[in-house]
Amino acid sequence: MKRIFDIIISFLALILLTPFFILISTLIVIFMGRPIFFIQERVGKNCKIFRIFKFRTMNVSKSKKIDTRYDKSRTTKLGQFLRNYSLDELPEFINVLNGSMSLVGPRPLLVEYLSIYTDEQNRRHLIKPGITGMAQINGRNLLSWDETFQYDLYYVDNNNLLLDIKILLATVKKFFLKEGIDESHNKTKEKLSFKKDKKDL
Repeated sequence: MKRIFDIIISFLALILLTPFFILISTLIVIFMGRPIFFIQERVGKNCKIFRIFKFRTMNVSKSKKIDTRYDKSRTTKLGQFLRNYSLDELPEFINVLNGSMSLVGPRPLLVEYLSIYTDEQNRRHLIKPGITGMAQINGRNLLSWDETFQYDLYYVDNNNLLLDIKILLATVKKFFLKEGIDESHNKTKEKLSFKKDKKDL
């Protein structure tokens, strides 16, 4: 049922959001140039690596090695607007449709984190990652890593279609209220401290 639900909702979403896809893609080409999409490897169900699709929000780095310390300076005004309203994540419906993601589940994290999870934290990969999840409706990037993992594992152990619907409705509410979005407290930028904490365990 969850997969059927994912297919129906993501298919309808892609159709209904087509005008937004065209508009956002056009704006990115005009103000930022190509490419339109940001594509990155993430970890999915059973630790399988997949490519996640997002709208690009930063200027293309001239260096092959990306330093996340400069993310803020590379983020354009258009990119910041897309992030503020989570519009950069709309292409992830493609990931849901192709089966690499679900509408609801733990957010897919960077591949480099795989080697530093505890066995308990690694259970987050027993199910497909999601566009939204328990952590996203309970604080998003305002949460600490430990709090995020607690919500992820709660969902792993208690997920069902009714819970998915509740999370999706809460996500829509937070989308309009812009709750839980704080770029000054971004866990992606805290990955070095995340590594240090896990090595100390």
